[in-house]
Amino acid sequence: MNNYRLILAILGILLVVIGLAMIIPALVDLFVGHNDWQVFLVSAAVSVFAGGGLFLSNRSGSLELGRQQAFILTTAVWILMPAAAALPFTFSEMDIPYTDAFFEAMSGLTTTGSTVLTGLDTAPPGILMWRALLQWFGGIGIIVMAIAIMPLLRIGGMQLFRMEASEATSEKALPRVADIVKAIGYIYLILSLICTLSLWMTGMSLFDAATHAMTTISTGGFSTSDQSAGDFESPLVESIMVIFMIMGALPFLMYLHIVKGKPGSFLMDSQVRWFLSIVLFGIITMIIWQILNEDIPFWIALRHATFNVTSIITGTGYATVDYSSWGGFGTVAFFFFMFIGGCAGSASCSIKVFRIQILVETVKCQFMQLIRPSGIFKPHYNGQPLPEETIISVTSFVFLFLAIFALLTIALGLTGLDFLTAISSAGTAITNVGPGLGETVGPSGTFKSLSDPAKWLMSLGMLLGRLELFTVLVLFSQRFWQR
Repeated sequence: MNNYRLILAILGILLVVIGLAMIIPALVDLFVGHNDWQVFLVSAAVSVFAGGGLFLSNRSGSLELGRQQAFILTTAVWILMPAAAALPFTFSEMDIPYTDAFFEAMSGLTTTGSTVLTGLDTAPPGILMWRALLQWFGGIGIIVMAIAIMPLLRIGGMQLFRMEASEATSEKALPRVADIVKAIGYIYLILSLICTLSLWMTGMSLFDAATHAMTTISTGGFSTSDQSAGDFESPLVESIMVIFMIMGALPFLMYLHIVKGKPGSFLMDSQVRWFLSIVLFGIITMIIWQILNEDIPFWIALRHATFNVTSIITGTGYATVDYSSWGGFGTVAFFFFMFIGGCAGSASCSIKVFRIQILVETVKCQFMQLIRPSGIFKPHYNGQPLPEETIISVTSFVFLFLAIFALLTIALGLTGLDFLTAISSAGTAITNVGPGLGETVGPSGTFKSLSDPAKWLMSLGMLLGRLELFTVLVLFSQRFWQR
């Protein structure tokens, strides 16, 4: 029998947490004298009351959470949290319809970065702070889920990283998974503070520095300006953000090795080497393309390519220029950059580098088998042979990822969107990147003009992409509920 009482109790706790978090933007609005502080306090009261009621009425249940309950809880969390987080958007001075508010909240918590809001430069500071907080919480939530939950659920090859967690938990310094999560939480907070201080020292206001630090380290991409990061027109600001976008897309479990005096293990990880190599290759390619076809000076091409390529590959979604206007190759390149993503165990998203590695290794072995039929070739990852289960899990994930992307594109097309808008909107939703391509949803546009059905479809795409597809889709299996 499913332990629904424990699930409801945990959901209640998280509702209380998100309600208490609303006090922060309320204080920001109160400090500047904006009336929206009352909206945040009322929304906080509703969330705390509902969450407290759920917890108190279900706290007597069993404390054992099985694998089946973990699937239900994971999906329920990422549906209920945006539903509650949307309340301040709806009742704020900006008077946002609930569909748009839910879209914005889902985009924030999944660290997608797609937005329906315009006029951010004059938006209430509490709303801007709330958007940044949602992405910051979403970033650490994804990291914790990738380290503590996904390996146990054996989704999309994530079971491969259960070994790393097990090795770490056997050490005296970090004896339990809970200690690992706590340590990573501290690292996440420290990196956020360092990023805030670094941006503040460039001349940014403390408010802008804090909000952009939260949305940079979480690879979220929400900005306080309609011009995104391009509003600051500062190579120094962009350089700092590039560094922390990359740090947010690296496996946070590796930071523990650095803290414990093992910095060499960072670059020994093939996933990290592949990720950095892909980012560097993308930057060099776009520099050459801009110089040869857009007649842009080298230093400007270097600046634009470094920031925007890093932003899209890591899934952050900031933009300093409208790269969709860089010609046919530029548009196609940025479209495919969406599907790369960062490392497993990071705040990043999309297919992720380790799966690309495994696919390449598998294809390589297939070729070798064709050339030498009598030989025995087995795909390896980080020097270790890959179990057949992991290979099947990864290939199934990638196939399903692309299939759902295609179905989402078709569904968005049926809502009346043109091909470029539909395919890039579907891509940016399921990869949790943020901006799409073209005039409507590109780096210089927003998703505000999309119909309500299109926004709900994109919200579903964000949820599926963030939760690695199977976590949600397994709930629609009849056999899942019979077990």
